[in-house]
Amino acid sequence: MSALSLENLPKVASRTPEVLEPEALPGDVSFVVSGSRNKLRTVAVLIALFLTLFIAALNNTIVATALPTICSQLHSASGYAWIGAAYLLASGASAPIWAKLSDIWGRKPILLLSVAMYFAASILCALAQTMMALIVGRVFQGAAGGGLIQLVNIVLSDMFSLRSRALYLGLLEVMWAIAGGVGPVIGGVFAQLLSWRWIFWINLPVSGTAFLLLLLVLDVHNPKTGIVEGVKAIDWAGCLSMLGFMVMLLLGLNLGGVEVPWSSAKVICLIATGSFLLVVFIFNEATLARHPIIPLKLFSNLSNVACLLVAFFHEFAVLANEYYLPLYFQSVDEASPVRSGVMLLPITLATALGGIATGFIIYKTGRYLEIIWIGMALFTIGNGLLVGLRANSSVALIIGFQLIAGLGAGLLFEPPLIALQAMTTQEDIATAVGTIGFIRSLSTSLAAVIGGIIFQNGMDLQAAKVQNIGLPPEVVQDLSGAIAAEKVSDIYTMVSDPRKLFLVKEVFVWSLRNIWITCTCMTFCGLLCSFFIKRKFLSNQHVESKTGLHKGSS
Repeated sequence: MSALSLENLPKVASRTPEVLEPEALPGDVSFVVSGSRNKLRTVAVLIALFLTLFIAALNNTIVATALPTICSQLHSASGYAWIGAAYLLASGASAPIWAKLSDIWGRKPILLLSVAMYFAASILCALAQTMMALIVGRVFQGAAGGGLIQLVNIVLSDMFSLRSRALYLGLLEVMWAIAGGVGPVIGGVFAQLLSWRWIFWINLPVSGTAFLLLLLVLDVHNPKTGIVEGVKAIDWAGCLSMLGFMVMLLLGLNLGGVEVPWSSAKVICLIATGSFLLVVFIFNEATLARHPIIPLKLFSNLSNVACLLVAFFHEFAVLANEYYLPLYFQSVDEASPVRSGVMLLPITLATALGGIATGFIIYKTGRYLEIIWIGMALFTIGNGLLVGLRANSSVALIIGFQLIAGLGAGLLFEPPLIALQAMTTQEDIATAVGTIGFIRSLSTSLAAVIGGIIFQNGMDLQAAKVQNIGLPPEVVQDLSGAIAAEKVSDIYTMVSDPRKLFLVKEVFVWSLRNIWITCTCMTFCGLLCSFFIKRKFLSNQHVESKTGLHKGSS
């Protein structure tokens, strides 16, 4: 971690609109607080931001290995998809809203609000006694988590020049690495040895520490916008139509073909209403909103659209791997929640390594386009290799496939954001970060729901094969649709015949393989889109971002 030493940190923009000269960049850190340079406070700010991201990143991975246990104890098979989807849905819908709120009232108060909200929502989740209560808690936790992730990226983008911020965005992958590496293991340990509720209790000391650090050391531009003035400036129509669009669309997709037929009035109305609200949202952003959540001018540039599409396809496959590889380990390899978390380490660590390396490469060379191409190619190959997994695949093969997919995925977190910011003015940085955050979260929400649909429908399509195996009727019932994910830990205690057990594993493999096929198609589309991203010089010059309704005020 020598790059984080006080002597080597790139300079932070001062509290005056002073431009940093490129040759001064590698020098000492300067973060001006009350008129004095304070290197230690700058480092404290970075630690606080990294901790803030960590608690949000942890809940992207810690839940995955405990999902079968949670669904079993709360007696709800549908929860397997919705425990994750509720978090991701709320995170995606809230991302651009948090970004816009930080433009109105400033970064610090809005970031503190999101941390406090995350703290409270974690308590709700930990105390939940029903699946519905847990999902409601996850909605609030996801809404707060969307703010944490986006605001950390926004604050770092405010503090550093375009070239330097690539380094720090890359170093954020250290937090993703820790969360990705220990999250599944910790989640498995809690579910297997203690209680799955500790998955949420563990957030409290981390989020509390992050809140105190941010409160004490974060000193950024304060627009001093009045509450009434700020409330009037919020794009309420945009917020409500966006939330409605995501909820209606994803709820319709989740119900269709599982609880009710695709041709049912309920599914058709949900999807149609969601599509209509999307049209309302676009119309509002284009013509009515004074301060739009997502200004449509961002989409007028083909390179920007390509960046957003790359982020969408990339994030879809990342989430599907995180959620459904543990199900493969527990259903096919008979792994415990703890062991499935350990078996997921290759892809999470490779992803983190790729992200960290990317930050350094962009910082040193200023080149990001080639990284996107290589990353999308490797990620496509890696997901294609996962299609070849079988019931008797060796551990070495599973690890090798994960390493390729993980390295490709890791190369794709920062470059699309850097490429998007390169085509965006400093004034619209928060909007750019919030938009790509929205696209990524929408993608992960769709991945959680669509992945569940693909798996459930796959198990239903294999119903005849399951019946022909000669299993007891209750076991056949447990292997149908969404119930299979909930009962995966119980099935192998009821099937003692090795031959029948192998055939059951083949059923799981076939259903999960359809998810990997979908991911491969997604990443290949991302590879095609990456060729439309433009190259631009990454400057070392930086001017402090001004927030508030009157950006010119100090």
